[in-house]
Amino acid sequence: MAAKIRNMEEFSAASGISRPTVSRYFNDPDSVRKSTREKIEAALKKFDYHPNMFAMNLNRRNPRNIGVIVPRLVDPFYAEVVRRIELGCAEAGYWAIVLSSHGESDLEANALDTLRSLRISGAIVAPLGTGANVARIEQLNDEVPVVFLDSRVSDRIPFVGNDNRRSISLIVDYLCRSGEPPCFLEMPRVNQNAGERTEAYLETMARLGAEPHVIAPGDPDAWGFEEIGHDVATRMLRGGGFPTRTVLCANDRMAIGMLAAAYALGTRVGIGPGSELRVAGHDDHPLSRFTCPALTTVAQDYQGLAARSLAMLFDRMEGRRGSDGAEPEHGLLEARLMMRASA
Repeated sequence: MAAKIRNMEEFSAASGISRPTVSRYFNDPDSVRKSTREKIEAALKKFDYHPNMFAMNLNRRNPRNIGVIVPRLVDPFYAEVVRRIELGCAEAGYWAIVLSSHGESDLEANALDTLRSLRISGAIVAPLGTGANVARIEQLNDEVPVVFLDSRVSDRIPFVGNDNRRSISLIVDYLCRSGEPPCFLEMPRVNQNAGERTEAYLETMARLGAEPHVIAPGDPDAWGFEEIGHDVATRMLRGGGFPTRTVLCANDRMAIGMLAAAYALGTRVGIGPGSELRVAGHDDHPLSRFTCPALTTVAQDYQGLAARSLAMLFDRMEGRRGSDGAEPEHGLLEARLMMRASA
């Protein structure tokens, strides 16, 4: 059997096609003549050669790699946004290198150092909150364009995220119009979204003339939101109930844990006859339509978050924005009210 072809030089020698022509083909197949393209493709099939496109990309003068860091890839919110970022990168001819910080400051630092060790054209970073490595992120931003996604920890870097004040105001207003005003289960302070959503709840309740009730989540640094919602609901329902018969959770994952606890304790959630509690959330978690009952929430714009962050990053990479000393762009996207059976 013939020896396995290991690199582009060996493929060029075996196929009889010049190395520059082969390189042009892999950068852009349409850049070579049709007859040459057919010859290269026949040789690829004959020699069963599959070039290392990732290595080729790293060696380019202008690498087509985009770094992406999120706190947790298993979080359905981040998983869905990352999926759309990857598709957007592929459509634009880029390769997304996705890393997770797993909610840990040390692992976020490792992820940032990994991106700095690779050849990337830019990065989209969803930073941790109080534990974020601000200096390291700004150091990366000094080397390549960076855009913050969902959370921001530095005013030097552009940001794309949800307009929490509008989305919380939207759902609090709906809950007050449709039933008893809500109490609020706030998020652990893992990023600035937690504080913004609590403040928006308090502001909206004051505007509506309703008495606010904020319930602390317990562990201030925890990412196990379903467990938090379950534990808080279990404690409150066993201890006499919530301050009101409507509970707004700062995110859907906590609301899902709350629905499970209510079911286990025989508390009926919903708006139908015999219901004892209304529960609502925020984000429109991909599974929120399939909870029992289906969860009322506000839907973040997943596609908008991915597309806007990529567009902002490409603008910076191509020098259209961010290189003239102007203030970094901040894009806040609106959410939509999703009225379902839980509230």
